[in-house]
Amino acid sequence: MIDLPYGGGGQFDEHELVDHIRASGRDYIIQGQTAVARAKHPKQRSLDYWLRQFSRNPDTKQAVNSVIDALVATGLFVVVNKLRCPDSHNHCKGIRLV
Repeated sequence: MIDLPYGGGGQFDEHELVDHIRASGRDYIIQGQTAVARAKHPKQRSLDYWLRQFSRNPDTKQAVNSVIDALVATGLFVVVNKLRCPDSHNHCKGIRLV
């Protein structure tokens, strides 16, 4: 389990994230951290948007670098700096399955 540091806490199972990424048809997810309400999030296929379902306050960004570091520490992910965002089509930082 990985703890979420903001929005009143919460945690998620990294294996659920693996399943979510695989179900997307990609082998990665972009970080997508954005300081907006979840309903107005511009990158709804991002890690930040996905993580907010586990927070007590879903309107607080969650995909902060400490969460990325914790995911990489599991050995299931690596950081990649130029992944294609499925929402904006720009290159973004994210994590890829190992």
